[in-house]
Amino acid sequence: MHVEEFTHAGATLVAERRGSGRGVFLLIHGIGMGRSVFSGLTEGLIGTGRVIAVDLPGYGDAPEPARILTIERMADLVGAYLRAEVDRPAVVVGHSMGAQVALEVAVRHPDVVQALVMLGPSTDPTARSARAQLWRLVKDLAVEKPRVILRGAREYVRAGPRLRGKYRAMLAHRPEVVLDRVTVPTLVIRGENDVVSPHAWCVRVADDIPDARLVEIRGHGHETMIRDAAPAARAIVEFSLEN
Repeated sequence: MHVEEFTHAGATLVAERRGSGRGVFLLIHGIGMGRSVFSGLTEGLIGTGRVIAVDLPGYGDAPEPARILTIERMADLVGAYLRAEVDRPAVVVGHSMGAQVALEVAVRHPDVVQALVMLGPSTDPTARSARAQLWRLVKDLAVEKPRVILRGAREYVRAGPRLRGKYRAMLAHRPEVVLDRVTVPTLVIRGENDVVSPHAWCVRVADDIPDARLVEIRGHGHETMIRDAAPAARAIVEFSLEN
């Protein structure tokens, strides 16, 4: 395992590299989380190639930026990291808010992206208010195991007192306006019980991206890669080998 910091345009991310091989998976966490939530998913991917999990600025071990970054600016930071530090295009995997960041990386920096994976994409346009999103998250977590809730709570505490502003930045992003600009193969993954990312929204995401398909994982909710990452990992590995 190798952990490194990367700074671009005044913001710093932390990247944890594991594994070896030609293929590269880059994992981007959701709101209030950090790279530690990808431990299970990393184990499922590591036999296929190198896995890089990042802490976005102000999350996990990454320092707070002077200003809260927009989704687009976080995507530019990730794109700059891939261009400077990774020797080939990566399969960029984002969960929840991280799916929004991954989407913008694919749109704004397609040269560093082999393929895009959106796990439980957030900010469904039919429920874009903070209250609606939080209520959906609470309902989703109500059926999760204590291990998932405890890990999520720990990461939210680490995200710091500016979490409200970070939430506003997430909600200000409009993923639906850039979906048709994606030019790389895309996989959308949704847990069949995911309240945060409803079936209709994920169908729209997959339909609006020119080369995309949707996979739903039975018996899982929004935090599918924390509770049991194996099904998502299998779907991502199969997809990456095809692309």
